[in-house]
Amino acid sequence: MFRFLLGIVFGVVLVPIAVIVWLETGNVPVAVSDQPLPFEAQITGSVLHARIDRQMVSIPPIQPDETNLVAGAHIYADKCSVCHGFYGRKSQFGDDMFPDAPPLWQKHHNGEVVGVSDDPAGETYWKVSNGIRLTGMPMFRTELSDTQIWQVSLLLANANKPLPPTALQILHGAPAPAAPEAPPAAKQ
Repeated sequence: MFRFLLGIVFGVVLVPIAVIVWLETGNVPVAVSDQPLPFEAQITGSVLHARIDRQMVSIPPIQPDETNLVAGAHIYADKCSVCHGFYGRKSQFGDDMFPDAPPLWQKHHNGEVVGVSDDPAGETYWKVSNGIRLTGMPMFRTELSDTQIWQVSLLLANANKPLPPTALQILHGAPAPAAPEAPPAAKQ
């Protein structure tokens, strides 16, 4: 009986105190250059994907036509390229983030998938709209309209397909014609 009570005291009192002391001493690996905690990627990844699966809109309200893809390229160049780079050019500091900001115009090892083109557009929409904590991925729903977030999400979902020449020009980081003025969209 004594061992049982000792086990309870140890588990309920001493373990949480030890964790608090460890957290408060400044030894927790929080710098980008630190090694990740054991199972950090698995824990955060499974939680993130469960949330996205629960809230993701599966059918985009707009089509990936030339107008939307070019508009998406303008948005990408303005808001996303600083971390994720351009077509054929990685970001100057994307690799220095933790986790790395993925280069969204680079083919994966299998040569079929470019960036996040294997993700549904709704998943990318969720990530752009909400951001992802502890990754450096900001929330854009306060800066971009719903339509603009869908435009960049559809662009990225179609990154492994032929894109309009104007969109490609923008994605190569070259100056392109100004985006056409669109009527103001309601933010949601």
